[in-house]
Amino acid sequence: MKTGRIPVRSRIRQQELNPVFHLQKAEEDNQILTRGKIKQALKTGVLNLAGKGLASVPEKVWNLSDSDENEKEVRYDLDRTQEEDSWWNQKSLTALDLSSNTLTVISENIQNLADLTVLNLQDNALTSLPEGIGALTKLSKLNVARNKLAELPDSFFGLKELKHLNLSHNEFPEVHPNISDLIMLETLDISFNSINLLPGGIGFLVRLQQLTLNNNRLTELPNDIVNLRNLHKLDLSKNDLKRLPPVMGELRKLECFYVQHNDIDELPDFTGCEALKELHMANNFIRTLPADFCENLPQLRVLDLRDNKIERLPDEIALLASLTRLDLSNNTISSLPSCLSTLAHLVSLQVDGNPIRSIRRDIIQCGTQRILKTLRERDGPKQSNSRSTETSTTSSKGTGGFFEEAATFPDVYQMRKGRALIVSSKALVDMPEQVFCDAREAAVYNVDVSKNKLAEVPAGLALLASQLTELNVSFNLLRTVPSFFSQFDKIAYLNLSNNSLEELPEVVGLLVTLRELNVVNNQLRCLSSSVYELKGLEILLASGNRIEEIDASETGLGALKRLATLDLANNNIKHVPPVLGTLKNITTLELIGNSFRQPRHQILEKGTDSIMAYLRDRIPQ
Repeated sequence: MKTGRIPVRSRIRQQELNPVFHLQKAEEDNQILTRGKIKQALKTGVLNLAGKGLASVPEKVWNLSDSDENEKEVRYDLDRTQEEDSWWNQKSLTALDLSSNTLTVISENIQNLADLTVLNLQDNALTSLPEGIGALTKLSKLNVARNKLAELPDSFFGLKELKHLNLSHNEFPEVHPNISDLIMLETLDISFNSINLLPGGIGFLVRLQQLTLNNNRLTELPNDIVNLRNLHKLDLSKNDLKRLPPVMGELRKLECFYVQHNDIDELPDFTGCEALKELHMANNFIRTLPADFCENLPQLRVLDLRDNKIERLPDEIALLASLTRLDLSNNTISSLPSCLSTLAHLVSLQVDGNPIRSIRRDIIQCGTQRILKTLRERDGPKQSNSRSTETSTTSSKGTGGFFEEAATFPDVYQMRKGRALIVSSKALVDMPEQVFCDAREAAVYNVDVSKNKLAEVPAGLALLASQLTELNVSFNLLRTVPSFFSQFDKIAYLNLSNNSLEELPEVVGLLVTLRELNVVNNQLRCLSSSVYELKGLEILLASGNRIEEIDASETGLGALKRLATLDLANNNIKHVPPVLGTLKNITTLELIGNSFRQPRHQILEKGTDSIMAYLRDRIPQ
């Protein structure tokens, strides 16, 4: 018996009549808001209609918070059998997600949602916002990224409770002067627009902690930008800036400053920026690194000056005692000062693309540790004798495995001054618990026990779990990470480099506040799944291991949406997946020193943008 088959021509005709992707009609949009979704929204106060293909917002959405008698009957009818679901127990709508649809307009009826605190309109086709949005006086978070907005309604600037505003990837030619009225703003993202000037009143946003302005057309900054005294992160990368405000030191809480890909030829005065930890100034025209610049940044860990015009480094660079990563690639430096070898925490030194004549090229290609070793050897017997003296002094003071004299460790008053416990290069194999008791009393948040002989992380460190934000245990003999690390609920920086770790246990994945993880020069064969749980991770340094493959999938590196710096140099990677090129937030990618054939060395030397573009071009269409 023949089974009927639809002819090919008939099937094509059906597809033409019922296309899979088409612009939904209002009737279809209304059907998306089912009774089940309404019931759930009234229970939780949250309505999620993201990615539903909506061309218009169902009219019922605007009436969910209506309290007239007809609406009460609708609510009561949702579930008449359960007291907790009755209309008098329902919640007003507080969060609405309409992202990733095809919306071109938002109704003025949005003003009916007076209790809304979170509104997500990201990734639509909006060309304007309604005046009615000004009635949402409780709104604290608004995301309208990836639309076609060029201006905001006047009523918008009456949203006095707004704390988080994302206007990125739109078509704004300027920032409205009334932005200064949004005095509660804590984060403001206006990246990827066409803005060439900031209004003078930007300095009134004194609560602002994060300001993102990258990928615009800014040529200068208003002087009052330095009034943003609470600013922690400032991103001005990929603009047309020729100079920075001369008194950057007023930004005393600034921790991360991104200003790469501009036209700046001189470093400003950073005196006062003692909290600065990352400075990214690659792809500019800077010619000199002033001595006073090095003297005033005690917390600086990352200094990226690649692709500039720097000719020499001052000896004062040794004063950047906290430096862990220094990128000087593609400048005009002819020699490196020996004092670089005194930077105790430096684990990544990039100098490729310079006309360095004092160190052989094959030594430079061997990486950071070989370069530093060469610089130390160049310094001669004097440095060797000083190290011998220090070693003999250390040996005479310690017996039984660790220092027994209290004077060996900083006291409470010393630690309280810098809020730090720093016991580096002391040949310790253990530490007494009392040291950590004192550190807890001194409210220490930064612990550095690097360059010792610790086979295990001192158990007393657990006493600082509730206050620790920075931990450096590099250059020890560690083989594992203790389980009490799971108690570190505030840690942002973790340096495990130059140990003997063969894997990263699950406990690492519990450090959800971590922003920077350094596992350079261990024996890792892979980046374990625990790393991909660190959703807030921005910097991952894993060079000098035995890593064999890169997982760039959505459950691998693709899950780290904030990852900006990825260093996998000098591993055993045999293949670079093209999908790695789709990770849009990565601004620094190091892959040199692996065994893969593609991308070729010439591509790697051109830098991150060239590598990412190369990978994207090889994604199957």
